[in-house]
Amino acid sequence: MAVRRVVPNIQSGTMQESRDFYGLLGFEEVMNHGWIMTLASPSTPAAQVSVMTYDETAPVIPDMSVEVDDVDAVYATVRESGAEILHPLRDEEWGVRRFFVRDPNGRVVNVLGHQ
Repeated sequence: MAVRRVVPNIQSGTMQESRDFYGLLGFEEVMNHGWIMTLASPSTPAAQVSVMTYDETAPVIPDMSVEVDDVDAVYATVRESGAEILHPLRDEEWGVRRFFVRDPNGRVVNVLGHQ
């Protein structure tokens, strides 16, 4: 398994203000579904931050997202470990396959792979 990128997710009720603020740090909008917006560095596209008002299909907003090359293998490993799965593995309409798991610190991790 390989990690492709890690993205912090920031809960916000002020999407535009957040976009403007992170723009001051050099980030540009690369995706916006209305409820989640991802900003990336033009010079280092894997350097990203997402701002979310809610999650479209999950019961909680994740604290971070980890993109992996084989989400099914990671899901099997996490389930076998006994970690708490908060959102089951599923294909989402926006082209990702993902699940949520709680880490030992109580943080919610969105583990995903692009389809």
